[in-house]
Amino acid sequence: MALDGIIFTYVTVLVAAITGIAVLYERRRRRFEPEPTEDHLFRCRKCSYVYTDDSDVELSRCPHCGTSNEVVEF
Repeated sequence: MALDGIIFTYVTVLVAAITGIAVLYERRRRRFEPEPTEDHLFRCRKCSYVYTDDSDVELSRCPHCGTSNEVVEF
């Protein structure tokens, strides 16, 4: 086998191995990552507690102090 063929084979195997590791890592990361939710985020004006509630709710009561709060927009 010529030197060119050996170098080509070595580089091809190396790139394939790196690509395979990257694909496996990405699949593993997605499997353990939490699913995004459609819930709204609220922050209590009185006690500063941060909590979530259903997406169809515009005003929500704080579970700690009972104050009504509006949705936090980022």
